[in-house]
Amino acid sequence: MSEFRHDLLLRIIKLGNAVLMTVPFAVSWMVYYGHQLYLEPFFFKGNWLVIVLYFLVYAMYGRVYDAFLVSLNPISEMVYSQSLAAAVSDVIAFIVIWLLMRYFPNALPLLIVFLCQVAVSAGWSVVVHRWYFRTFPPKRTIVVYDMREGMEELIAEYGLSKKFKVEKIIPVDECIAGGLDELKAAEAVYLCGIHSRERNIILKYCIREGITVYVIPRIGDILMSGAKKMHMFHLPVMRVDRYSPPPEYVFVKRLLDVAVSLAMLLVFSPVMLVTAAAIKIEDRGPVFYKQCRLTKDGKKFNVLKFRSMRTDAERDGVARLSSGKDDDRVTHVGKVIRKYRIDELPQLLNVLSGSMSLVGPRPERPEIAAQYEEELPEFSLRLQAKAGLTGLAQVYGKYNTSPYDKLQMDLMYIVSPSILEDLRIIFATVKIVFMPESTEGVEKGQETAMRKKDKK
Repeated sequence: MSEFRHDLLLRIIKLGNAVLMTVPFAVSWMVYYGHQLYLEPFFFKGNWLVIVLYFLVYAMYGRVYDAFLVSLNPISEMVYSQSLAAAVSDVIAFIVIWLLMRYFPNALPLLIVFLCQVAVSAGWSVVVHRWYFRTFPPKRTIVVYDMREGMEELIAEYGLSKKFKVEKIIPVDECIAGGLDELKAAEAVYLCGIHSRERNIILKYCIREGITVYVIPRIGDILMSGAKKMHMFHLPVMRVDRYSPPPEYVFVKRLLDVAVSLAMLLVFSPVMLVTAAAIKIEDRGPVFYKQCRLTKDGKKFNVLKFRSMRTDAERDGVARLSSGKDDDRVTHVGKVIRKYRIDELPQLLNVLSGSMSLVGPRPERPEIAAQYEEELPEFSLRLQAKAGLTGLAQVYGKYNTSPYDKLQMDLMYIVSPSILEDLRIIFATVKIVFMPESTEGVEKGQETAMRKKDKK
């Protein structure tokens, strides 16, 4: 019942946030915009329909941007995510109003609405964050690990010590040998990189005892997560195949690639022209930078970027990943365009030509991929799908997330292809554009993955 109470209260709180964020828009509609549209004879019903639609749009984008994760996100990220969801909802509302009117509407009321929403979000986030951790004390937590260590460090690094109180850290062999007795006092258990046999023993025990389990998977677990559920021989069967999406998905995905890339090229053309001029003025070098990358089935293609490094950045012919803001090969213009991902915009031409997709595993250089595969042979599994401009690893990882963890996130996308998932990733990418940790270098940035004991 305590878990039921916890979930029910959180749902009520999240619903309250969506209502509060809708109120400023509702006021602007009732007081200003609605009266200009003359919705008689359905004026009253039409007003409430518009307000309800706004509520649904905000709630949808709030979920896309993880705006309601009270127990997991810090206050600053909740405010950022909710403000972003509100901004997108306001823009959509403004476009709808513009289409309904015979002239370009006044944007000032919606600007005031957005400022009110930011204030509401900040107040709501502070109050709810404090309420949650006063009401729900941290869970007594035990970490059981095999190939991965360091979960307790990640819990502290990401500010989750208020939710999880790590009391013990146990190697899986010791946990199994002890008959799982050490887990009895736990409210939550983290299983970190444990083989399926031992993991299943612990899972069954925890489910029987009502203990919440958080599983940090291995690659095999992710491949199994996309299995097709079947019945054969009067038995439940799970079928696992190589990535082979249905034809209708491939067709719609290509249409989406062409439509979105054309629209983005049109919208960002002024930014691209200014960027090209700035690069040319700084050192008179070439504006674009072509680099060989790998896509589906290991096929090579040239990815197109705005040049952000000196022309002699790899004069010795050795491929190197950037070390971030301290990399002295990056030009002054390059630092700016990398910070805001402007250097990636020319890849829209790759998407338009069909060598890339909007969503998919990020393409690696053949030399870098070969280095990864020496220690991680499974890295080639990400080449089942066409390379993408963005992907799960870009939305939920960092630039310096380990190759192993990037591979896992890429495989999570590959095993469950879906247009809705593609759209969710596209919209979620907007959130990370202005988040500096997503562009950290691989050498200077803090390692986000837990330490590995072995490479199996």
